Order: sequence, then structure tokens, then C-alpha cells
Amino acid sequence: MKKLIFTALFSVFSILKLSAQKSDSSISKLYQNYLNIKTALVSDNSDDASKAANAFIKSASMVDYKVLSEGNLDVLRKGASTIADSRSIETQRESFNGLSKNMIALAKNFKLADDTVFVQYCPMADASWLSAEKAVKNPYYGKSMLTCGSVKSEIK
Repeated sequence: MKKLIFTALFSVFSILKLSAQKSDSSISKLYQNYLNIKTALVSDNSDDASKAANAFIKSASMVDYKVLSEGNLDVLRKGASTIADSRSIETQRESFNGLSKNMIALAKNFKLADDTVFVQYCPMADASWLSAEKAVKNPYYGKSMLTCGSVKSEIK
């Protein structure tokens, strides 16, 4: 699994050639669907996570290859597909880690939202994620450790 995540990260970092903080509505929609996956995982709801991941995949299909390369979109879709296809919250959370790493890379190159985007980190999972709010709501442990973590950075 770690090799797959590394490969996915390498793919995004190696082919991501964008000017910093470009704005695109299709990328913003991708971010909104990512947040829906996160919210479902926070709520320990694997069915909603699956539905949100399917919406993420559909929104990725709406991104123009001139905005984000086909290779980058494939990496994002692959991460979301594992979440969409699984009914295991643990498997979904593992895949969310890779998806989050790639979305964080995307956030550094695109303006995802009009408001601040927070990069949060859970030391127990050794994993980060994006959030639209400063208050920590942990998608890796859900209700069992809802506020475990901290804000590592802010992307304005």
C-alpha cells in the first residue's frame, strides 16, 4: 500500500506543472467533493464516503486536461475509486491518506476556495488532510478521536 501511495505522490509531483494559485471552478468542485469524503469519514459513514468518492470521480472527469493533466487526474481518480469501491471504513481511510497527499499538492498550485484552506495533521495516523475550517475533525479516526490533530498550515 505504501508503494502505491508513493507512486501516486510521485506521479502528481512529477507531472504537476502549474502556476501557483491558479483558479478554476472545476478544481473548486473537486475540492468540495473531497471535503464531502472527509465529512463522511469523520462521521464513520462508509456508505456516504463511497457516494462522495463517486461524486469526486465524476467531478474529476469534468476538469479540462488543459487545466490539470490527464495523468494527474488519473492519480486522483484512482485514489477516490478505492474509497468508492470499498465498504470498509478502514480501507477508505487508508486510501484517503493518499488522496489527501495529492489534494494538498494540488492546493499549493490552485486556489481551491475563496476562504482559507487548512492543512491538518493527525500524529496518531501520521497523515494530513485538507479542511475548510480551522477546528480539527479527524477523518482517520472519526468519532473515536474526533479532535486529534492540529493545523499544520494555511493556504490562502
